[in-house]
Amino acid sequence: MNKRPALIATALIGVGVVVGVILVTVFSGGSIGSLFAGGINDIGAKSAPVKVSDNVRMLNDAFVAASKAVSPTVVSINVTTEKKVVGGNGDLRNFFRFFGDPRMNPDDQGNGGDDGTTERGEGSGSGVVISADGYIVTNNHVVEDAKEDGIKVMMEDKHEYKAKLIGKDPLTDLAVIKIDASGLTPAFLGTPEDIQIGEWVIAVGNPLGLRSTITQGIISAIGRGGLGLNKGDFAVENFIQTDAAINPGNSGGGLFSLNGALIGINSAIATRTGYYQGYGFAIPIDIVKSVVLDLINNGKVSRAYIGVTIKAVDEKDAKAFGLSKVTGVVAQEVLKDSPAKKAGIESGDVLLELNGTPLTSANQLQSLVLVRKPGEKVKIKIWRDGKEMMKDVILQARDKDIASADKGVKGDSDMNESDSNEPVSMKSLGFSVGPLTDQAKKEAEVTGGVLVTKVDNYSEASDRNLVKGCVIVKADRKEVNSPAQLKKIIDSKRPGDVILLDVKVKDRRGLISLEVPDSKN
Repeated sequence: MNKRPALIATALIGVGVVVGVILVTVFSGGSIGSLFAGGINDIGAKSAPVKVSDNVRMLNDAFVAASKAVSPTVVSINVTTEKKVVGGNGDLRNFFRFFGDPRMNPDDQGNGGDDGTTERGEGSGSGVVISADGYIVTNNHVVEDAKEDGIKVMMEDKHEYKAKLIGKDPLTDLAVIKIDASGLTPAFLGTPEDIQIGEWVIAVGNPLGLRSTITQGIISAIGRGGLGLNKGDFAVENFIQTDAAINPGNSGGGLFSLNGALIGINSAIATRTGYYQGYGFAIPIDIVKSVVLDLINNGKVSRAYIGVTIKAVDEKDAKAFGLSKVTGVVAQEVLKDSPAKKAGIESGDVLLELNGTPLTSANQLQSLVLVRKPGEKVKIKIWRDGKEMMKDVILQARDKDIASADKGVKGDSDMNESDSNEPVSMKSLGFSVGPLTDQAKKEAEVTGGVLVTKVDNYSEASDRNLVKGCVIVKADRKEVNSPAQLKKIIDSKRPGDVILLDVKVKDRRGLISLEVPDSKN
């Protein structure tokens, strides 16, 4: 009798019994390990390897508390846009870029042409609730191309509302929209005193469609300007710079301090990729307050102005003006019938203080004036001819076309008109001048001066931005009507002295300081 099949059958039955026991054990809450090793109930270490100090715990708790408090005040904004189709990438900023949804700029890819049609698109950004009844502040560039009824707002709790555009201000890149709601949680608006370099901050917004995203960093710098982000000759740029991560979709979101105060509205990033590279910019809260209240109450901004074109004083300027330190801003041009003109401020004056606040940059002065109203009086300390003096300036409302400059050069020259009108080379300074032609007079709208005919590369003149074709109308506040007159003034200087040139290029006027080298020609 063959017993082999019987043995195989017996073995299979035994295996089946064992497997059945294992399966019953597992599915009844046990484990294979418990069957063979007596069970494992604990995994991982018994305690955290590092004991967190009270200071670290307090800082962590501050971030958590601030994040919870401010999140309900930040909303997501979706915009349906309608704009004319225009080819090319004319306004595309390759380094400094606005950062709404890239779909808002379908023509920035450099394709197509202006065919007279409109194209519908979609964009997204963020906003901050500033009143319980539904007013929301955001960026102008988020909503500027929105079609009528094309703005939708989603709250943190996912409630959606249609929003109405109340007003917008391209010069500061701010806008106000409103939803029909009540009982909302508005942000607490901080003060300029809350904005300190090195301060911890959190940025809240909806980057890349990721709603209610919170990132953290510090205030890296304040008073950043000259970035060319906002539109128009009188655009105001006085940004807070932060390293809190900001990406497309954060536009219009809030920058908050750790006590939950809104200190800025996120507006732009510096990037070579279109995404975060460590440099974000926010509009400071004092500008936000001023502009928002005007937009809510009037639908537009009533903007005060002084009426000067200005630049910050650098080391050579300070030397030219006889200042003991590098401070203030130079009034390069004083506009006709402006508050500054009426107060007696002149081209070449150095503005040192406004109402006791030291002035250090052009954009700072812009911001200090912006938060004031037409009709207000401000005291400006100036430096002229080696002396300090005070000027009372009554601010005026700025018209759209107020940028026209005071035409011509007036006053009496202390030089003899019979001085030679032959071309002269100021070789050591790196430029040459010739007599003023009728065409140059017409283009620069001046009656006197000398024409810059050549500027040498890598020279002092080139380094200080003197350009061929500009007209020098004054040197050291003295009128110049011939090349020989200018040479006399330069020859009167010693090595190391600085000469101040008043120049015009078409309708623009500026002051250029040149340091006289060891040898003069």
